Amino acid sequence: MLTRRMFFAIAAVAPLVACETAKETRQSRKVQVPADEDANWYVAMQPDSPHDIPLIDWSLVPEEYHRQTVTYTGSERSGTIIVNVAERHLYLVQDGGRAVRYGVGVGRDGYSLNGTVRVGRKAVWPGWSPTPTMVSALPSLPRHLEGGLGNPLGARALYLYRGNQDTLFRIHGTNEPWSIGQAVSSGCIRMMNEDVLDLYNRVDVGTTVVVRQGGNRQA
Repeated sequence: MLTRRMFFAIAAVAPLVACETAKETRQSRKVQVPADEDANWYVAMQPDSPHDIPLIDWSLVPEEYHRQTVTYTGSERSGTIIVNVAERHLYLVQDGGRAVRYGVGVGRDGYSLNGTVRVGRKAVWPGWSPTPTMVSALPSLPRHLEGGLGNPLGARALYLYRGNQDTLFRIHGTNEPWSIGQAVSSGCIRMMNEDVLDLYNRVDVGTTVVVRQGGNRQA
């Protein structure tokens, strides 16, 4: 598994390229989770294939980053994903002036996608390969990691395309849950693994994604 020190080293080099509320319930089963330096974050595992998903202790996460259904006043049609970088929120627009809102981690200043893209493909437990610049800056990095608990892309990934071109930015899970709500990534939008699983199951390839650096709150 990538260590916290390695995580910060990765974040320091070039991009990976990249209200009324109603809480949603999370079903899980209590099991022992692997011990590591962030084990205090994990309380259970959710069955998944080919790896079970570690579930976090949500009491450690600020309330504003908990998944919840909110009133939404934007003009986007149902099914659109909106990422508000300044807020550290991702919205999945629903019918009836509502949206599912998730807390996210975002890119550091200067490392962020902006504008309208689409979900070009989806992946379950995606593999990860650092860029040549990352490897040059941190030679100890593995050249490739298969999907798994130690992979920085987490349990699911949505690959963001502009037209037919891969932007190299992703919406993906994370094995660093404490980074949600922070601007520490190399540009990608990261989510709790159980949240990215929820989003993955709700959207299709072709879904419109609008990334905004700021602006007024719409929920």
